[in-house]
Amino acid sequence: MTALGAALETAASAVENALDALLASAPGEPAARLRRAMRHACLGGGKRLRPFLALQVAALFGAGGAGPLRAAAAVELVHCYALAHDDLPAMDDDERRRGRPATHIAFGEATAILAGDALLALAFETLAAPETHPDPGVRAALVSALARAAGAGGMAGGQAMDIEAEGRAPDRNEVVLMQRMKTGALIGAACESGALIAGAGEGDRAALRAYAGAFGLAFQIADDLLDATGDSRKAGKALRKDARAGKATFVALFGAEAARARAEALAEEAVAALARFGSRADLLRAAARFAVARRR
Repeated sequence: MTALGAALETAASAVENALDALLASAPGEPAARLRRAMRHACLGGGKRLRPFLALQVAALFGAGGAGPLRAAAAVELVHCYALAHDDLPAMDDDERRRGRPATHIAFGEATAILAGDALLALAFETLAAPETHPDPGVRAALVSALARAAGAGGMAGGQAMDIEAEGRAPDRNEVVLMQRMKTGALIGAACESGALIAGAGEGDRAALRAYAGAFGLAFQIADDLLDATGDSRKAGKALRKDARAGKATFVALFGAEAARARAEALAEEAVAALARFGSRADLLRAAARFAVARRR
């Protein structure tokens, strides 16, 4: 196993345990079905790449322990909320996620919507708690960064653009903006969260923003390529949906070969952004290259 593979496994296990604890039922909790749906949406699968980035960025500045892990888990809670909502019939209409029934298939559409809502709320509750960081100013900055990434200027806005672009031919700039918002914003928040909780300076944070911007766009292009050319059994979900829905993607605009070349160039752009950190950032560099080489 590569160093990156081992680090991803270690981070995924730690994040899974943190999520399991955050999603534990309270004694006498009345909405037990909702809690089960939240756990279904969040536990038992996924690369946990976004929390991995948060943890690695924090480690870059010597920060570890419960605080960075809680911040990383909050990012993953937002990601899982978005997946639960994206899979709904009103959105992407996917019946499988991570090789098992999507949340709305397992629990019904209404409960899936509420589970996503509750996961989003839990993310901010987690960041606002003193266990995440003793400084309330840092906790407020973490909440603000994640809120921006999740809202109209980030994931939600990017998804809205994606829906509005179906069946027409947006230009390259519109597709780039949509993908930076839809996917890149949360990847950016993961890196920003790690930097904030570790007390990184503005120069270092600017370099990490450049890394995350290139990484996020490369990751989304790779996702588009997987949808167009991947194996649904490995992906754990239905593929070829973008073309059927008339989605605006780099693959649709330029073809698979050009899209892959662009993703690879962006990965190298992300790698170059980390020059100031030397070998300490080698796992972050490997993660950028992994993002475009993965097959699921």
